[in-house]
Amino acid sequence: MPSQHAKNIALTEKWYHWVDELVASGEYKSVSEVMRDGLRALELRREHHELELSEIRTRISISLEQADSEKFAKGSGEDAINRAFKQALQSNNQ
Repeated sequence: MPSQHAKNIALTEKWYHWVDELVASGEYKSVSEVMRDGLRALELRREHHELELSEIRTRISISLEQADSEKFAKGSGEDAINRAFKQALQSNNQ
């Protein structure tokens, strides 16, 4: 696929050799493919991070609304934190 927009980048020696190894091994056809794959991975990681932050903000907002309505969780603060972590782990495993 011909590039419409070319960029020159500087790599440390470590990355330079690793990219060459990936191409030489046949895993990628070109350095450009390696870079595009890396950028896609970065994009996905950032999107995932934004979704996690959005979920945290939503949970905080709900918690503040509940506190304003004096709807408090039963038990100690530690119990509430443990329940929150348990729910988060269950959500991530689904």
